[in-house]
Amino acid sequence: MLSTIHFLNIILPFLYLFTFAAYLHDFLQEKNTFANIKRIILFLTLTLNCFYLIFRTIEFNHPPITNKYEIFALVACTIAFSYFLLELLTDIRGTGAFIIFFSVIFQTLSSVFIEDLIEVPEILKNRLLGIHVISAMLGYSGFIMSAVYGILYLQMYRAIKKNKFGLFFNRLPSLEILEKLNYYSLIIGFALLTVAITIGIIWLPDAFPDFSYSDPKLITTGIIWLIYGSGLVYKIFSDWYGKKLIILSLIGFAAAMFSLILSNILQNSFHIFN
Repeated sequence: MLSTIHFLNIILPFLYLFTFAAYLHDFLQEKNTFANIKRIILFLTLTLNCFYLIFRTIEFNHPPITNKYEIFALVACTIAFSYFLLELLTDIRGTGAFIIFFSVIFQTLSSVFIEDLIEVPEILKNRLLGIHVISAMLGYSGFIMSAVYGILYLQMYRAIKKNKFGLFFNRLPSLEILEKLNYYSLIIGFALLTVAITIGIIWLPDAFPDFSYSDPKLITTGIIWLIYGSGLVYKIFSDWYGKKLIILSLIGFAAAMFSLILSNILQNSFHIFN
């Protein structure tokens, strides 16, 4: 199995790059040559990525969450999965290149620097912790997509205001569809982050004797959850539309990035294992 793991680790960046190229080709061309094929390519790439993560978990007896390069492989997979789910829900395929690009970057970094870790802290072998982290990564992947769609929305909005109608304007979906994609991405991200937080609330106090609700990672994650949650509540009950929700999603994404940077700088969280 180890040889299979190493083989998949080598080919995955190329598979993601090929998938990205297929989506980019269809975006740049007027005729959607790979309109149906590219979804199959994405599905196959995503399937092999999932097998890679499963095989790695079995071989080394721990979920792929022990260091940032294992997590990068997980992030690449969760971004691709979140986009694939969104594409199935909406059947809108013209924005895949902008999302899959991030999977290319994360998987390439992972494949280049990842190591085979045999000895890891016992806590990192816990399967429930793996589900907690995977749910969180899926949630953040949804937020990444919402930020990308938010930026595309603002770019198109600015182009319309300035009457500049180039390639991006012609090939991107309408403002209404970009707003819908942003909204659906927020729902995916918020729902899965809620799952991760719920698992954490139930399990973490028993798993960590030094558990504290004042942990910086918990506080920042709670703030992110509140930002996105309040935006979705306003969207549902106050009929928010247009730039308001877009800006809210970008604020939430900025807060999420700040959270990751802050938790790594402080280094005093029980989330730091090595």
